[in-house]
Amino acid sequence: MRDLGVGFTYLLKGQRWVARHGKQYGFGLVPGLITLVLYAAALVALAVWGEDFVGWSTPFADNWTSPWRGLFRGFLVAVLFALGLLLAVLTFTAVTLLIGQPFYESLSETVDRDVSPDGTAPESGLPLWRELWISARDSLRILCRALLWAVLLFALGFVPLVGQTVVPVIGFFVTGFFLTQELASVALQRRGVDLRARLALLRSRKTLIWGFGTPLGLAFLVPVVAVFLMPGAVAGATLLARELLGEEIAEGGKADGADTPQDENAAS
Repeated sequence: MRDLGVGFTYLLKGQRWVARHGKQYGFGLVPGLITLVLYAAALVALAVWGEDFVGWSTPFADNWTSPWRGLFRGFLVAVLFALGLLLAVLTFTAVTLLIGQPFYESLSETVDRDVSPDGTAPESGLPLWRELWISARDSLRILCRALLWAVLLFALGFVPLVGQTVVPVIGFFVTGFFLTQELASVALQRRGVDLRARLALLRSRKTLIWGFGTPLGLAFLVPVVAVFLMPGAVAGATLLARELLGEEIAEGGKADGADTPQDENAAS
């Protein structure tokens, strides 16, 4: 149980790190803001043209009498928008990480240099296009795994009592695990740790991962909140990755001060 508290501590440390490094925080906000604008535009389009789409896709209801046609199509419009909103919540982190790969890679490297006793950070040595391809491929695999869990938990939700009490709690822990995997992948991929090894590494310290990812997942249910927490989440996940790999983390020092010259170069 001690690992639960340790995981939550790393979440707080990540937020404190970006709070002390204002330029890095502003730098890390950019991908989330871009993703938020794109998702907001998609949801607005869905709200504006959703009714037309439902009318086009249900021609069999054209001859239904009032009020059944309106009620049926209104219900479908509501379901369509709800599904769009759910999909936005489920994919927001993965899409933000994909868009922000260069941003978060730089942020994660800066955190590594800042807390490393020798002031260095691991580098993948891969070209940007290769890193983006690996990130997109792994994110898709993780999304498929998460969707399988979502279907299973949705089905279990119909079990009386258990579905309304135990299943939601399990769902939050599952979300926290996959969210942490996505965030820690920025630092772990740079170290050459592939997806299978990453999952095995995270499973070996599940309570640590839950302590970090579960409260963050609850906060990320609101995409606007996710935008402002994302830079600190990446910073915290980098510290968590060092913990998982047994790498030393220098407390205090540069991490407690203002932006270093390396920070400024990374942000420029």
